[in-house]
Amino acid sequence: MWQLIENKQKFISQIMTSKAPVRSCEDVDEAALSYAEVKALATGNPAVKEKMELDVDVAKLKLLKANHMNNQYRLEDDIARKFPQQIATLTEIIDSYRVDIAHYQEHKIPDADHFFMEISGKVFTDKKEAGTALLAACKEIQSLDTAMDVGNYQGFNMRVQFDSWSKAFYLSMKHESVSKIQLGADTLGNITRINNLLESYPEKMAEAEQRLETVQEQLKSAKEEVGKPFPKEAELNQMMERLSELNALLNMDEPEDSGKEINAAEPEEKRVRGSIHEKLQVYKEAKRDGSEKSQGSRKHDIGLE
Repeated sequence: MWQLIENKQKFISQIMTSKAPVRSCEDVDEAALSYAEVKALATGNPAVKEKMELDVDVAKLKLLKANHMNNQYRLEDDIARKFPQQIATLTEIIDSYRVDIAHYQEHKIPDADHFFMEISGKVFTDKKEAGTALLAACKEIQSLDTAMDVGNYQGFNMRVQFDSWSKAFYLSMKHESVSKIQLGADTLGNITRINNLLESYPEKMAEAEQRLETVQEQLKSAKEEVGKPFPKEAELNQMMERLSELNALLNMDEPEDSGKEINAAEPEEKRVRGSIHEKLQVYKEAKRDGSEKSQGSRKHDIGLE
């Protein structure tokens, strides 16, 4: 009965939880351990308690080993594909920003009073008029989520797209790289946002270089960690050897055929190594035999036999 309760409890508490459903359950549970202790005490055999503790420890170590192997496979995949792809992408982004920064410095308007912006084929020299024309071009977008070229500014192509999710217009500045800003209702404010975006290219390139350095460090660390053996392999092997010895010992104590009758010539101590029910039965039979012998002696003493 305790064995049945233990097996049930191993999985009940892992399912009856408010957390998201899991795809796998472990065969170790704190409540189940308490039931296993009761089961061990009921048998009266200290080897069962030791086996129960070893079962739990071996299960935990096997789980740790499985996690270690999964990490090893993940590191191998990261070294072969993930990190090289990230390094290639970041290197391309850095090169694009470097080209755009040089292009911006070449086409940058030197004087704020000499402003000009081309929108829909027309050149505007006034910031307010250019901002108004830019918002008018945005309203001409008929289909949602479709980008449309609207003009050029300081050597960069401008493209507008409406985002149906945020219900807002986004302006993309493109030469080698592509950077986006969200447009607002302020005509002069949109021109300021575009200028700030172009001025932020050196900062964006520095951030990309920092990310590239981080990925390169992760690749180096992964190469150092991959191939390392499980640190508790020796401890796991030792526990499994001891567990095998206990399993063999406990199997020797079990009768080979449960359907055979217990040999009456066997010592009483060996016969009582069964379940609690068997122990009670042997105890009752011994008590009844002792009572019958005592009654026979009394009859003999008084001359009834």
